[in-house]
Amino acid sequence: MSARALASVLWMVLLAPWRLWHRADAGCSEERRCCPGRDPSCTSTGWRMDRVYGTCFCDEACRLTGDCCYDYSQACPALPCIVGEWSHWSGCAEQCKPNLRMRRRYVKQEPKNGGEPCPLLEEKSGCLEYLTYPGQDCGHEYVPAFITTSEYSKERKRKAVSPLWSSDTEEAGYCVEFKTESLSHHCTVENRPYARWMQYLREGYTVCVACQPPAMNTGNHRCSGDGLGADGNKVLHWQAVGNLRCQGTWKKVRQVEQCSCPVVHSFIFT
Repeated sequence: MSARALASVLWMVLLAPWRLWHRADAGCSEERRCCPGRDPSCTSTGWRMDRVYGTCFCDEACRLTGDCCYDYSQACPALPCIVGEWSHWSGCAEQCKPNLRMRRRYVKQEPKNGGEPCPLLEEKSGCLEYLTYPGQDCGHEYVPAFITTSEYSKERKRKAVSPLWSSDTEEAGYCVEFKTESLSHHCTVENRPYARWMQYLREGYTVCVACQPPAMNTGNHRCSGDGLGADGNKVLHWQAVGNLRCQGTWKKVRQVEQCSCPVVHSFIFT
C-alpha cells in the first residue's frame, strides 16, 4: 500500500467518530422539517425520543407513535388553536315563529405540531321574535307557552327592544310560577350546548317563568301562554324553544312580581 493510500485510510478512520457524532446530533432542526399529520417521508437520522438511534420523524403524529427526533419539541413547538371573540347573537332566522339564532367565532391561528385543537366555532339557541322587519308587533297568538332559559334575558336586555316600548315600560314584567305535570323524554336527553338547560325540567317541580318585553304584548301587557284566568286545576301546555320535541304540561300556581326559583328552574316566556 502506498503512503498516500495509507494516509487516506488513516484519515477515514480518524474521521469516522466525528461523522458518527455529527449524525447522532442530527434531527428536525438540521433537516429543517416540521410536517403536519402523519408523513412517512418527514424523517431525519439521529437519536429518537425513545432513546433509539436511527430513522426518526418530524411529523405531528410522531408524538403519538413515540418516534420523534430528540429535538422535535424544540424544532417544532406545539402551537394551540387561537380563536377570536364570539360575535353578537344574530336575530331569529324567521320572525313571528319559534326558530333559532346563531353566533360564531373565527380561527386566528390554526393548531400546529399537535397543539390544542380548535374549540366549538358556532353556537345556536332557540328564540322567538315579536316584530316583523317593518316593525309590526306579531307572534303573540302562539300557544302553548314557549319558554327558554333565563340566561336569554341578559342578551335580550342588551339589544334594543320594540320602539313601542318606552323607557318607563322596559322594566315592566312579572313572574308566573307553575308546577310541572308531564314532559317528554326528549327534554332529559337533550345534550346540545345551547339546549342543555332542558335537562333540568322535571315532573312535579315548581318553576318560575318571567314575562318581560318584548315577549310581553304591548296591548295587554301579558305574555302568551301565561295562564291568565286559569285556576290551579287547569292543565296548560308549554314547549321549549330550540327543541320542538321537548314539551309538556303544567298547572299555574300563582303570579308574583319577581321570580325566586333556583337558576336551573328559572325560565322566560319567548
